[in-house]
Amino acid sequence: MIHEKYYELQKEVDALTSRKNKKSSFYNGIYDRYEYPVLTREMIPVIWKYDICKETNPFFMERLGVNATFNSGAIYLNGKYYLVARVEGNDRKSFFAVAESDNGVDGFKFRDYPILLPDTCPEETNVYDMRLTKHEDGYIYGVFCSESKDTTVNDLSAATAAAGIVRTKDLENWERLDNLKTLRSPQQRNVVLHPEFVNGKYAFYTRPMDDFIETGSGGGVGFGLCDDIEHAVIDEEKMTSLRKYHTITEAKNGAGAVPIKTDRGWIHIAHGVRNTAAGLRYVIYAFATDLNDPSKVIAEPSGMLIGPRDWERVGDVSNVVFTNGAIVNDNNEVFIYYAASDTRLHVATTTIDKLVDYVFNTPSDPGRSVECVAQRCELIRKNLELLGK
Repeated sequence: MIHEKYYELQKEVDALTSRKNKKSSFYNGIYDRYEYPVLTREMIPVIWKYDICKETNPFFMERLGVNATFNSGAIYLNGKYYLVARVEGNDRKSFFAVAESDNGVDGFKFRDYPILLPDTCPEETNVYDMRLTKHEDGYIYGVFCSESKDTTVNDLSAATAAAGIVRTKDLENWERLDNLKTLRSPQQRNVVLHPEFVNGKYAFYTRPMDDFIETGSGGGVGFGLCDDIEHAVIDEEKMTSLRKYHTITEAKNGAGAVPIKTDRGWIHIAHGVRNTAAGLRYVIYAFATDLNDPSKVIAEPSGMLIGPRDWERVGDVSNVVFTNGAIVNDNNEVFIYYAASDTRLHVATTTIDKLVDYVFNTPSDPGRSVECVAQRCELIRKNLELLGK
């Protein structure tokens, strides 16, 4: 017999997933923010958390709770918007789950089951933050962080990070490939597969790290090529978007969404991290690389594209926005899916034309306060002239 509480809770889930989203009052001319998150832990199906049988769960207790639903890969297929979200259980273990929507801003509903990855890495403890690449070889690839305990040190919290790789053609059946190996970097996180071959090879954006948390000698977002995606090995990593002193990328930075191809270059939507008195602050920024040489940065507008605002700053890891998924639909509309404070998933929408304008016409950071003020004064002078003052 089904417990009567099931119907009550599922009705609440259905109300949230069917709620219409709307643009917020936020304005900067670059993108629109939406008022409601597109995914939260309250939208998780009841049957994922409760035994709904009255005989075996008479008090209708939550058996397998969910803590957060956030960092999501994204892809547009056959006119639908798909997210492969990171779902974190109350046990701290993360897993992946597919949610789909007809319009990309609301109505996201999870499939009946989360993704059960092939268990090919017995040392792997946790997985998260999948990037989805529709590659020209015909497969959809998912590249994610594969976390394992670091057994080389006597520290229970020490971990190692590698880039796991899976591929699929339907988001239902997943084939696990070997983890990416980078010969010059002991650990990797935030790795993204480029959607096209480069010089006949598979191309990856990497984030070289000396250990699990600190980038150490890692200088920023890397770029490397490999011959065989099934046993991917990168011999050499070139640096693209660099970490810089007293900027939003000072502590670390990493690739976010799969780069978007435009007639001016590849637009990247990445994340940057700086230290503050309150801890690390994560924001989202953009840059562009050359169409023929995707390792070469050709435009890098100053500062952040998206930062946490208002209640987005509150959550499990406060003062954080993070993206690992964006979609371009058939109308060249862009949907940037970003998580707030490692707790919930939001969306911001723009267009290819707006992104190109922003990336290529926004001034770059001159690097010093006095030069930044001069840059702003020049903007003011031009505007005052137009105002006849």
